[in-house]
Amino acid sequence: MTSPPGWAERGLAALLLSDPALGSVPERCGPLPWRRRPPGFPGLLRTICGQQISNQAAAAIWARLRALPGALEPAGLLALDDAALCGVAGLSRPKAAHARSLAAAVLEGRLRLDFLPGMGDEEAIAHLCAVRGLGRWTAGVHLLFAEDRPDIFPAGDLALAAALAGLRGLPARPTPAALAAAAEEWRPFRSLAARLLWHYWRHATGRPGAEPEDDG
Repeated sequence: MTSPPGWAERGLAALLLSDPALGSVPERCGPLPWRRRPPGFPGLLRTICGQQISNQAAAAIWARLRALPGALEPAGLLALDDAALCGVAGLSRPKAAHARSLAAAVLEGRLRLDFLPGMGDEEAIAHLCAVRGLGRWTAGVHLLFAEDRPDIFPAGDLALAAALAGLRGLPARPTPAALAAAAEEWRPFRSLAARLLWHYWRHATGRPGAEPEDDG
């Protein structure tokens, strides 16, 4: 964990005014930890590990995957067979296919990760989603954690929906569409709002170091 960027302090002050319950999460739940993932190929690979499974399972798979020789480089990953990716690391066969699709797109130049910092949010999401196996949740989580973008909100995330329901006393988790609509009031700091909701959810559920959970 590292120090937050300069915009985070401004964002927290803005959220305290626009949504006092959300903005007061650090006071209620403790300081907001600023989690980052590596940029580029390793960060996207880590996010693929987290698709549709619990945070604890994803962390265990990532630890095994990153230990495989060559796995954090596109060419090295493509050299690994299913015995390594699925048998040793524990990726499902669909996720192994997603990882290979990502590696091939980088090697073939169809995915230019070095271009992402110069793209707007929607352009960057579309560029990532052009690769098979990378949907809006994966793209959003990557841009939020690997690039520190201030206004990304993965509305399909289960933990975000559960956190908002708990924070506002809703009878049920909001749908992704309803969650996206609710997040509009947090512009231009929706990424910070997402981090605050995840922090609240970790505190409410007692899950140490929990990260995003996707509903597929």
